[in-house]
Amino acid sequence: MHNRIVDKQIDNLVGALMDPIIVMPGGWGDSLPDWIKGAIQMERLVQLMTGEETGTDAEACAYLFTASLTNPMDSEWTRIYLYIAGKVVSRNKGTEIPEDIRVDSLNDDEMRSLRELKQWIWDRRAKVGQERRRAGKAQAKVEAEARTPKQLGLPV
Repeated sequence: MHNRIVDKQIDNLVGALMDPIIVMPGGWGDSLPDWIKGAIQMERLVQLMTGEETGTDAEACAYLFTASLTNPMDSEWTRIYLYIAGKVVSRNKGTEIPEDIRVDSLNDDEMRSLRELKQWIWDRRAKVGQERRRAGKAQAKVEAEARTPKQLGLPV
């Protein structure tokens, strides 16, 4: 039982650092600024301590950044994006979003949409990260088996 707990903690730590950043399909994922990638890793690590299982503010910001480059957003998602971007930029870059476009609060429907997006990001990240780790473990096993003395004709 103890090993499973330790394994889960290690998987969570590796996931926080290595899981993919979920972006809107369309080819804009490479345009994410480096500072937001670092913010995502830091927020994921902080989140490990809280045990909260949802996407982070920085992950939601990154997703909406790429979504805004892929398709025009309606007014609800524009407000959500400006709200979350304001929080993430302020926290990580020490600057503020210009007052004329800053959104300081969301209504209940917008907040629900943001929570649903963050939950979807968490679920998607967990699925993709788990698939990658499984594939990596399977590949490592195949490589280890390929190096065994038995296959080299040596006594085992």
